[in-house]
Amino acid sequence: MTILKRNACFLLLIALLFFVKQQYIYASEPSAIRIGALFCDLIRHTDYQSENGYLLQPQWSASAFQYGQAVHIENKKPLFSWILDADKNNTQQIAYQVLVADRLEDLNSDIGNIWNSGKVQEGNSTAVLFKGQPLTSNKTYFWKVKVWDNHNNESAYSYTACFFTGELKDAYTTVRYPLQRTDQHPQHLEQHDDYYYADFGKAAFGQLRINLKSDGGDTVVVRLGEKLSAQSKIDRDPGGTIRYQEYLLPLQAGVHTYQIKFKKDKRNTGSAAITMPPYIGEVVPFRFIEIAGYRGELVKQDLVRSMVHYPFNDSAATFHSSNNILNQVWDLCKYSVKATTFAGVYVDGDRERIPYEADAYINQLCHYAMDNEFTLARYSHEYLIHHATWPTEWILQSVLMAWNDYRYTGDIRSVVRYYDDLKAKTLTVLEESNGLISTRTGKQNEALLKSIHFEGEALKDIVDWPQSGILGLGKEEAGETDGFVFKDYNVVVNAYYYRALQAMAKLATDLGRKEDVHHYNEKADAVYKAFQQHFFDKKKHIYIDGVGTDHASLHGNMFALAFDLVPEEYRSTVSDFIRSRGMACSVYGSQFLMDALYNGEDGNYALSLLTSESERSWYNMIRSGSTITMEAWDDKYKPNQDWNHIWGGVPANIIPRKLMGIEPLTPGWSSFRVKPQLGNLTEASINIPTIKGDIKAQYEQKAQSFSARIRIPVNTTAMVYLPTKTPKQKYRAVINGEEKEGLLEGAWIKFPSLGSGDYFIEINYK
Repeated sequence: MTILKRNACFLLLIALLFFVKQQYIYASEPSAIRIGALFCDLIRHTDYQSENGYLLQPQWSASAFQYGQAVHIENKKPLFSWILDADKNNTQQIAYQVLVADRLEDLNSDIGNIWNSGKVQEGNSTAVLFKGQPLTSNKTYFWKVKVWDNHNNESAYSYTACFFTGELKDAYTTVRYPLQRTDQHPQHLEQHDDYYYADFGKAAFGQLRINLKSDGGDTVVVRLGEKLSAQSKIDRDPGGTIRYQEYLLPLQAGVHTYQIKFKKDKRNTGSAAITMPPYIGEVVPFRFIEIAGYRGELVKQDLVRSMVHYPFNDSAATFHSSNNILNQVWDLCKYSVKATTFAGVYVDGDRERIPYEADAYINQLCHYAMDNEFTLARYSHEYLIHHATWPTEWILQSVLMAWNDYRYTGDIRSVVRYYDDLKAKTLTVLEESNGLISTRTGKQNEALLKSIHFEGEALKDIVDWPQSGILGLGKEEAGETDGFVFKDYNVVVNAYYYRALQAMAKLATDLGRKEDVHHYNEKADAVYKAFQQHFFDKKKHIYIDGVGTDHASLHGNMFALAFDLVPEEYRSTVSDFIRSRGMACSVYGSQFLMDALYNGEDGNYALSLLTSESERSWYNMIRSGSTITMEAWDDKYKPNQDWNHIWGGVPANIIPRKLMGIEPLTPGWSSFRVKPQLGNLTEASINIPTIKGDIKAQYEQKAQSFSARIRIPVNTTAMVYLPTKTPKQKYRAVINGEEKEGLLEGAWIKFPSLGSGDYFIEINYK
């Protein structure tokens, strides 16, 4: 080879290496805007496939989706959503392009043969409706998306997601995941003289498998339960509906795996109960097991509890603070959200396994704080629309749940489908000439009950539960209504009525139903005036229980404050009265007590209740030995209570929404508020998963300063309020190293609109 040829080859090699290097660098550089999780009809893992509750490796074929259990999209026009991430602050999507194909090779070639949206000049990333060729039932589809942002960046295409259509329906249908199993071994195992004792660490709804060896002819006793009577001894008579079961298990010769077949409970498997699907079978809540009479040796791996739950991301939400009790309460409530999903719909607890609106309302808010999974909450809410229960207030809660669903998802399709049902559930037909509603003035009739899908004889006001004298309780523990006096016109019922009217006005606004907007706003204004006229005690400046009594309870005042019915000039007297009553409500009522306290900006007192060690506290549930929130503060307050009731999990939503102060302002988290009320905490941090991505906040407060580190997802803006020591406080605010001027509003410094990205805000008090 000549020198010239060698030089030419050398130069060609150098050029090739340079080209490869440039290509490598280009490919490895991160895009300025990136696409993360994809959702179809609010389902993140649309290729979810399982067999009898155990996850399978997903295969993108029709036969795989039709085997065992899988997610099936049933809407002819599904909804697409995606989460974005970006390098720059203040990033907003300005356009998107969605591709849908029925052949993977087409999508890999950027061909959307079923739908190519083209470049759509919209910022919406949470509720993009399919507008392609008609989908076919029982078929596999593939999709991906790319976006453009306000900094002139174009993303790469997202990863490819796959979904499978079931039998497509004309009406909107909420899609759910199948139930899932997680096999667990005990955390602790010990041998006693005549039995083995095992502790799984936490209670769970599940099933039990045991590996045992025998020469044949042996019989062992298997005991399981939720509660101990002594160290390493299961309580055989735990009381209430706390579970204990015992089984005789004859052993065959050799080594075998035995599945304990649980006895069905007549009450929680009755006609009104949610029964377990055949692919799962019956479950029982338990934490502890004993095996008596076994002559062999047991190790932890021989004992398997198969926990049953709805798919749940344990690491999605986090919280930590400077208060150890608060951290324990958070852990209790977070786990309770997961553990109580065992039925695939929100139920009250193991005693009945029946959905109730009040339980579902609290559960909904708690679940939103723990995982960006929205389908179980929506399905439960929709189930209750057609399976209404008897309390007046709980009918109205269906409207509040519909509003919450829309706020947290940005998807209004459920509201569209059930709009007429929601209108009926505002109970306007019970309104009297004084502007208030009543179930006791003769306006209940068959047409009303049919319109709200209630099959009982009549609605009844509840206020709180249990009510005075209902369970033969002693005088000291005579119910949870704080002596509430029931009258024809009930302050709590009408507080709910006002809130439901407000929610319907907002829903009607976004549906473009102008006449309904005017109707509900007008009624809400009238109820507000009637509420002040008939329930406000002008001498004591607090609210009475009803027309015809001068008795004032915690409930009448906490619901008024929680639902924004207290004029500004009387908030202090109402708050003082609320504080004077202590925790004079049930675990259900505590939801609205805590909402009221934080709405009244009484964060110190609210924190004292969240971290209380009294008998009427969340810490008492932990101290009692329960690892799932209880139905009541203690067995003495509800002798038939169960130890697996999510309506006791209120801190799971109060901590993120109120203590950390993070709540959506507009549907789909397009804008949200940050307004922490830390009380005497010195530091607290949280991660909240949302449909737009994770919101992170870390606060630290000292004697003369308050600092906040906040991560705001792409395509959102945050209205941030940080506390001052006093109104008209002089301060110096620094955001990401630059001095900024906020707006003073009372005892808050307001930054009206921070765009996406990471912020470090320091407030120094002068």
